[in-house]
Amino acid sequence: MPKGPTKRRPQTTARLLQAAQETFAERGFHGSSIEVICERAGLTRGAFYSNFRAKEDLFFALFDLHAQRVTDRLTRAVDELDTADDPVRAVITRMGTVDETERRWYLLSTEFTLHAIRHPDTARTLADHDRRLREEIVRALAHLFDRIGRRPTVDLDLLARLTAAVHEGSLAQSLVEPDRLAPEQLAVTFLPNLLETVSEPVATER
Repeated sequence: MPKGPTKRRPQTTARLLQAAQETFAERGFHGSSIEVICERAGLTRGAFYSNFRAKEDLFFALFDLHAQRVTDRLTRAVDELDTADDPVRAVITRMGTVDETERRWYLLSTEFTLHAIRHPDTARTLADHDRRLREEIVRALAHLFDRIGRRPTVDLDLLARLTAAVHEGSLAQSLVEPDRLAPEQLAVTFLPNLLETVSEPVATER
């Protein structure tokens, strides 16, 4: 490929992703056409197809960006464990914080999940992206248990799935009733007890 297009490709991709993120937030996944996304990005359909095969690929690229934000937050939370008086609650509170970006992502990812359920090939791709993000959550959980001197008695991948389900379910209820339930309230209230229930103290040498 010529040097010019090679240098422009990252900027073109970034413009398409930004336009897709804004358009998906306004119109939803199904309500957003490739034409509208390209128009918003100031690019042609040719520019789109030189970077992505289909609209679904835009979602998965945005998924990876979101996963990186989650991983960065997890990393910061884990780095602060040694200075936190209550490390469990500190991690849960940090990860339960929801801003407008997180709200938009929840709406898009929920719609796309329903789309994936109806399309098995897409579901497999989504499951693979979920798995990679869940691996980061498992690493954080392992570090957290080590920090509080406890050993998990359940599979950490299943526990990561459960904590994600609590987060997503709580967020859904909070978005419906923002004046009744804070996004992190259920997790902060119940997950510390849950983590204690599914773990045991590490025996100390005498």
